[in-house]
Amino acid sequence: MSVLTYIESSNGKIKKNSFELASYSCELAKLLNTDVVALTINSEDVNELSNYGITKIIKVNNDSLNKFKASTFADVISKAVNHTNSNYIVLSSSLDSKYLAPLLAAGINAAYVNNVIGLPSSLAPFTIKRTAFTNKAFSDSSINSDKTIIGLSSNSFGLIENSVQSEIEELNVEVQNSDLTVNSSEKVSGQISIADADIVVSAGRGMKGPENWNLIEDLAGTLGAATACSKPVSDMGWRPHSEHVGQTGKPVATNLYIAIGISGAIQHLAGINSSKIKVVINNDPEAPFFKAADYGVVGDAFDVVPRLNEKLKEFKAQNS
Repeated sequence: MSVLTYIESSNGKIKKNSFELASYSCELAKLLNTDVVALTINSEDVNELSNYGITKIIKVNNDSLNKFKASTFADVISKAVNHTNSNYIVLSSSLDSKYLAPLLAAGINAAYVNNVIGLPSSLAPFTIKRTAFTNKAFSDSSINSDKTIIGLSSNSFGLIENSVQSEIEELNVEVQNSDLTVNSSEKVSGQISIADADIVVSAGRGMKGPENWNLIEDLAGTLGAATACSKPVSDMGWRPHSEHVGQTGKPVATNLYIAIGISGAIQHLAGINSSKIKVVINNDPEAPFFKAADYGVVGDAFDVVPRLNEKLKEFKAQNS
């Protein structure tokens, strides 16, 4: 019995959320008194995993896996599960993992519990806490299957650095052809993607037009944040649909979410509710978003945002 964690990568580079998976998997393995194994697919920088306690890494390199195919990747992970005799498989909450998880569960006859936010509170029965009802509630799920797939929510566990020596094994697998391909249209060059961001600066119709988005981009640049937008903004073509966050867009679970000129429709709030700290800037004191905010600023974004950005730049200069 062991814990297997699937480490996602993009263009050969390990995604940031995978280091959280590595940390979580190591702590889970300690509770289970077993070993942890990381599976990488076409990753180049696998040695980085040794900084987070991973003592064994299985590398799968195959040009047929350069494009994500849910059924194909599920089949590869299934082979790794059998190869390592793993009873617990840890995945991220990315869209790719959500696509492949049900297929993997069916293929290895495992239970799948997603939106997990912590380590199990009990091992007999295996009981684990997860969010429910679009993050409005929590549930303790008990699992009695021989195999369990855990889908860990982003930014729910954090990073635990623990430098170790890693053993690397290369695994050759026969790739099954599939007609089902999921292509990502998001292209990020020189920017931080929403999926990898600790901070997201998001804006809505209060910015009045795409020509004013430099204020959002400048603030995001100062904070080292990703930029995002509300659904109406992407629908009007002010920003690409890849930046649309909310229940009908990309879910966000960042450490800091700054909403500028967004009223706070229920669909938007449902998609960003897992963010730890929510800051709202809006000139309407009755905006629904203020009820969900940890901090709120009532004021004109065109006045508040530039002043906030300058203060942050001064702070960074003094503390660099």
